[in-house]
Amino acid sequence: MSRKRALVVDDSKSARVVLSRMLEKYDIEVDLAESAEQAIEYLKRDRPDAIFMDHLMPGMDGLQALQTIKGNPQTAMIPIMMYTSQAGELYVGQARALGAMGVLPKQVRPVDVSKVLYELHLLPDRRDLAEPALAPVELPDAAPAKAAAASNAPSPDWGGRIEAALKQQSVDLRRFIVASLDSIAVRMAAELRAGAPPPAVAVERPSAAARKRPPMWPRAAGLAAACAAALLCAVLWVLAREDLNRARGELAALRSANSDLIRARDELAVAVKDLTATLAAATSSAGSAAAGASAAVSAAGLPRSEPVPYGEIPFDRSRLEMLREVLAKLEAQGFRGVVKVTRAAGLFCLSGNTVEGFAPASATLPASKCDLIGNPFEDSLSGQQHQSLAFANLIAGVRQRTGGAITVAFENSGTSRASTPYPPRNESLTAGEWNRAAAANNRVELVAEPASPQ
Repeated sequence: MSRKRALVVDDSKSARVVLSRMLEKYDIEVDLAESAEQAIEYLKRDRPDAIFMDHLMPGMDGLQALQTIKGNPQTAMIPIMMYTSQAGELYVGQARALGAMGVLPKQVRPVDVSKVLYELHLLPDRRDLAEPALAPVELPDAAPAKAAAASNAPSPDWGGRIEAALKQQSVDLRRFIVASLDSIAVRMAAELRAGAPPPAVAVERPSAAARKRPPMWPRAAGLAAACAAALLCAVLWVLAREDLNRARGELAALRSANSDLIRARDELAVAVKDLTATLAAATSSAGSAAAGASAAVSAAGLPRSEPVPYGEIPFDRSRLEMLREVLAKLEAQGFRGVVKVTRAAGLFCLSGNTVEGFAPASATLPASKCDLIGNPFEDSLSGQQHQSLAFANLIAGVRQRTGGAITVAFENSGTSRASTPYPPRNESLTAGEWNRAAAANNRVELVAEPASPQ
């Protein structure tokens, strides 16, 4: 009879190894696939007798692959068993609705595998589906040991703990056998004292010589009990050996998975190290560029503020010379960015009228006698009238020379940005005190903003 063949589809190498070794114990040939896409390519050329499908995989998941396989007439008759950590009646119902025969948990026992193989008709004859009377010993810290193996810290004494548990199980079984034999001996002695007839059937009346010999049935019973005890010990030894071999196989699979995790951790550490070095280099480059730009701004003496007398064009005369000096220093330092020029207007105490014009009032004049508090000259200028022709030519020239590396931007904040607070108005306040604050607020400010490093 030809060997049965199964396909195990799982992205976890350790899970594939564990299940494949369980199936190979039943003389089943196992093929492996790391993804649902690889399994579908495999089915184009081969037809396994059964498929064990994981649920959570990169790309196409297990339920999608199940639906695809069952939707193909050439592969629809292949029995599929979901092999996954997913649980719950909802998931089982969904898997069965799509065509799966059932759900096999990742923490699978050999008895569960034998039941599933019988359901999938992969075994030549019916196996005993009942669980063995002597269940494998579950160590109290087995779950933490597996969790530690998944986190790259497997218990170094795992094999020793398994062997210790099996030895303890053997000791308990020997105690049970000895106690049973003692109970049988006590019962037989009680029957002999009570005069109970021996269980042997006598067909003929024994002779006088035979009556003088002691009965043989106690010896036969003791010998039978000893043989039964020896046989039971042999069975227990075989079972314990099988459990030990199974535990060693699972331990080898866990060690293999741990090696994969350690290798992945090392690769991730190398990638993180390279990324950190690249980020540090980029940060250092950006920091050097920012430091250079800050040095250029400091060398140009920025930020700076220049007062504007009442009645003068803001961007002319001394302000023109200040801007020329600043731009020349920035250009010499290789600065790249924007020079922001902000116009702020002050509110002056003025004397005059709209026909003849207004001028700052006399310093001794009470502030309450001012004809107007404001800045009509600033209000009368349009956007282009704030700067002279020489000022505009200077800005165009520096932009042309630097290829647009240095640009000048203008902003008019009006009277909303007073750097010096105005004195409170009262009867003793004079126009001179008020106009000193207004002259400080009537100014032009220069600020340099470096361009962001590319």
